[in-house]
Amino acid sequence: MKSKHVAVLLGGFSSERPVSLSSGKACADALEQEGYQVTRVDVGRDVGSVLAELKPDVAFNALHGPFGEDGTIQGILEYLGIPYSHSGVLASALAMNKEQAKKIVKSVGVPVAESKVSNRFSIQNKHPMKPPYVVKPVSEGSSFGVVIVSEGQSHPPQVIGSSEWKYGDTVMVERYIHGRELTCAVMGDVALGVCEIIPTGHSFYDYDSKYVAGGSKHECPAKVSPNIYQKIQTLALKAHQAVGCRGVSRSDFRYDDRHSENGEVVWLEVNTQPGMTPTSLVPEIAAHAGHSFGELLSWMVEDASCLR
Repeated sequence: MKSKHVAVLLGGFSSERPVSLSSGKACADALEQEGYQVTRVDVGRDVGSVLAELKPDVAFNALHGPFGEDGTIQGILEYLGIPYSHSGVLASALAMNKEQAKKIVKSVGVPVAESKVSNRFSIQNKHPMKPPYVVKPVSEGSSFGVVIVSEGQSHPPQVIGSSEWKYGDTVMVERYIHGRELTCAVMGDVALGVCEIIPTGHSFYDYDSKYVAGGSKHECPAKVSPNIYQKIQTLALKAHQAVGCRGVSRSDFRYDDRHSENGEVVWLEVNTQPGMTPTSLVPEIAAHAGHSFGELLSWMVEDASCLR
């Protein structure tokens, strides 16, 4: 029996709360089955005092989105001296800011899509770049606020300048990459398998594709040539290391093979808090690499530390 007391941090107050509750429940249940003493902590603004009183041996971070994924909770855990899973303060903050993360991975030779950062109101009346392009909040996850502008569209999407928009005023405009959606998990210093995500009934891998059962089909391992498979593994590990990620991360790619098998592979982003829900990719990729869900989580608990 493992005697470590693990606080599973879940819920929180970002727009990704439902995902985090689902991830956290799955992780807490599996860690209990692995023999850990588990306390589920639904994170509120009093999380510092809750954890100071609880005094767990390890905090397993199952939060998603702002506050849980951007270095904020990581800073609280550092301050309290509680070892924690996943990436540290700096890597979490960098990865959450899509533009900063792209600059860093580009500097080590990872191919990225051409992009620019704009104020959302400045792109209301005129295309910021030639369509097709994608507009996305610079610091959100789970595809929240992602808008695809197609080739023939005569004007920019009006929702971005409207009062309905709740993802901040800074957006990233990025060249749209045609092709297939591929993703690769990294565990420690090893790139695990590559998986293809095929959205079913969705134009791209949006929130419902990610988290609603049947929203997407996962082809694990991805049916691509061995050299493309290996290339994506190499690029995922490079991105993980360049940003300074720890524990488990997941890099997303587009692969445009319309004109040749070698095609174009483009890195989109690195997720430092990849989903751990029943439909999530990392547990599936890890299983194909020979790690059960319980083994994966146990490894993450044993890998936890401060000063990550």
